[in-house]
Amino acid sequence: MFPSFNLSASSPNLSLADPQRLQELLTHRSIKVGIIIALGVMITLGNIAVLLVISSSVSGWSRNSRYLLLSLTAADSAFGLLVMPLNLWVSLLKDYTQGTDALCHAVAFCNATVYSTCMYTLATISLERYIAVFYPLQYSTVMTRKRTLLLISFAWCFPPVLLLPISFPDGIIEVHFSTASLVCNPSYSTNVVYSISLTCLIFFPCSIVLTYANLRVWCAARRQRLKLRRFGCALRRSHNVAARVLVPVMAAYYTCWTPCMAAMLYNAVSGSSVPEWMEFVVVWLPTSNGFLNCIFYFWINRNFRRKFYLVVQRLALATCPELAKSLGCSSTSGGQFVSGFLDNSVHERSSSVSSTCTLLSTA
Repeated sequence: MFPSFNLSASSPNLSLADPQRLQELLTHRSIKVGIIIALGVMITLGNIAVLLVISSSVSGWSRNSRYLLLSLTAADSAFGLLVMPLNLWVSLLKDYTQGTDALCHAVAFCNATVYSTCMYTLATISLERYIAVFYPLQYSTVMTRKRTLLLISFAWCFPPVLLLPISFPDGIIEVHFSTASLVCNPSYSTNVVYSISLTCLIFFPCSIVLTYANLRVWCAARRQRLKLRRFGCALRRSHNVAARVLVPVMAAYYTCWTPCMAAMLYNAVSGSSVPEWMEFVVVWLPTSNGFLNCIFYFWINRNFRRKFYLVVQRLALATCPELAKSLGCSSTSGGQFVSGFLDNSVHERSSSVSSTCTLLSTA
């Protein structure tokens, strides 16, 4: 049996004497908890696999690219390792019939910080790729190691400063535990100006940078592809890498983040919340972007998949040699892994820069 929780937060006129409605709420709550746990497991396992690969060098990926992708993976992992466990722990162990407390403010601050860091990191990756495509000769001087680390630091340090008012129990933003979404939600209607300012400083700038950079890169790749086809230099059946990566990235970003931002602005302006299941979907939908990023940024890349297979072979040889031999892995493949690892370390190049060689003629 679940512990008590504030039923009046979702249905003010509900009486505890209504057993049918109470059972319905408990059933909905069980389904929501199951969805959150399943999503958290998918995000965690996907990003662990990514970390195993990009913690070492990958052929075609530069050091700057790996730093940025590691930052994105860390932000996505925080969804499954921090945001979901904290909110589930609060929803299962706390009694919210007495209102909000400092813990709920801390959890809401953590939620908003991870969400904002993920958006800033996505925008930073798009900016780095834009510079690599349109300024390949200046890339090494513009995107230095120091500047890359500064961009990553900004993506991680600026959101906590911007969202600090949410962490204060007696601050300008009230926080309540929502039984509809099972999270500690800030009541943005208590301060409309602050809520609109957050949207203008986080969602809109990141969306503009991400859209502009990816759209310019996609248009340049499309022009080059048409030019190569015109001169018979490209196969008709060749894969359109730009469309296969950039279009899904943009579609996933807006699909996951726009409903959440729209619901936040609606709550701030109107002072009322959206229906129960709609609130649950729009609040947890951005976390699914943490799993989709694993697919669009990593698994589509052939070099990443090849390195992942080599990592799995090495782990299998180290932990279960007999099982590895039965699956066709041998010590030779382990040696190939080591030699491939060293080769990648020596011949490491930027995937962003090298992928733009075919785009230079469009300048």
